Amino acid sequence: MKAFTIQNADKRAVSDLEINNIPLPIINENEVLIKVKAVGLNPIDYKLVKSHNSKWIYPHVLGLDAAGEVVEIGENNPNNFQKGERVLFHSDLTKDGVFAEYAKAGNNVIGRIPDNVSYEDAASVLCNGMTAYQAIERKMNLNGKNIILIHAGAGGVGSIAIQLAKLHGLTVITTVSEHKKQWVKNLGADYIINYKSENVDMRINEITHGNGVDVIIDSVSSSEENKDLHRLAYNGGLITIVGQPNLDNYDLGGKGQSVLSVNLGGVHQSGYSNQQNDLAVMANELVNLLGAGKLTTIVDKIIPFENIPDGLSDLQEGHVEGKIIATL
Repeated sequence: MKAFTIQNADKRAVSDLEINNIPLPIINENEVLIKVKAVGLNPIDYKLVKSHNSKWIYPHVLGLDAAGEVVEIGENNPNNFQKGERVLFHSDLTKDGVFAEYAKAGNNVIGRIPDNVSYEDAASVLCNGMTAYQAIERKMNLNGKNIILIHAGAGGVGSIAIQLAKLHGLTVITTVSEHKKQWVKNLGADYIINYKSENVDMRINEITHGNGVDVIIDSVSSSEENKDLHRLAYNGGLITIVGQPNLDNYDLGGKGQSVLSVNLGGVHQSGYSNQQNDLAVMANELVNLLGAGKLTTIVDKIIPFENIPDGLSDLQEGHVEGKIIATL
């Protein structure tokens, strides 16, 4: 089968990705083999090209998010998958990935795609969508919460987080650059701050009448999270996706505030079956929300499989609103 691979530990640039012919994955009794139809491109993909993972065996197949068709099923099949079923899954970054004609996954992490949802849309709600879902639906108790700040609202995580927050009736503030304002407005953002030309702190104080926001989702950086601590309302919560804020000399408990972390990919290495099973639950919930018309597709561009390196370069350079999807 054809697959995009990193040939050795010295290859560290997106331009180093190569299409090679490699053997089909061999499944064990707890796995399913999937003919890949669409894959989602994520920031973690180009970051892994640069940094690699210590558990990789070379040549390594890149890619984490896939939607496709079941073609082979291991003997242990508790979820009763059938050949020909349309499925989606978020893969383990320590193992061979999904930028290939075929990929395998544990049967406990796979979701089913409704008939009215395309492979492309299904692939668009995995790593990013599940991260957003985990932040809002798993990490933060939203009782009594009214206003949420979602950084980078035009990105993959932010685009889904805005929509999930609106389903909960929250007032959404988001930060984007000027040319991405219309995108987040269409998704339902109530207040849009151009972080390049506006003072974010002043705008938040104006919007909240000096009270601060109840919830913040930060996928930007630790330095931004340090600023976020001072943007929180009393009893507010900061959900971090990249890094951690410095809590030295900050009275978190005195303000009744919380800092919570999302590490979606780490669940594969956790050994905790309850959380691994939840990957399928979250994938199912997101794709069913798409099917019910409660989520709007965030696919920005669909490209052929052969153009994946170009897509990753566009993503790395910040030229994307929503998601890039590659099809096979």
